[in-house]
Amino acid sequence: MAKAENKTQVTKIEPKDFVAAVEHPKRRADAEVLLDFFARVTGLKAQMWGPSIIGYGRYHYKYDSGREGESLLTGFSPRKGNLVFYIMPGYRAEEMQEMLGRLGKHKIGKSCLYVNKLDDIDMDVLEEIVLDGLADMRKKYQTWDE
Repeated sequence: MAKAENKTQVTKIEPKDFVAAVEHPKRRADAEVLLDFFARVTGLKAQMWGPSIIGYGRYHYKYDSGREGESLLTGFSPRKGNLVFYIMPGYRAEEMQEMLGRLGKHKIGKSCLYVNKLDDIDMDVLEEIVLDGLADMRKKYQTWDE
């Protein structure tokens, strides 16, 4: 099967410009903090993935079906309703459950962590979660640090 086009591709938009245009003042302020946080924690350059995701690094995936593509290693999006963190391995591991228990107020999806505002969570625990997710991705996939 040919390499499938991922709907969410890297764009030429500058993440700082995207964040500066976020309408909600608290969401914009939190996103500015997160730009610095992710750069420091990951050591990777921020890139826009699609119109609203700020991603760090990339990895190559291939499903059992044969579909393959590339996506971000980790990142975030300052959406209208909440902040979304992309922790690509998901939240199944026992260690991740322990960290989530210490994080603060949040909700989770398969690979998404939803937070209303940064004041609701412990940033040191978020750092542990991001680093754990990156380590897991680098063990399982071919990755690029861009």
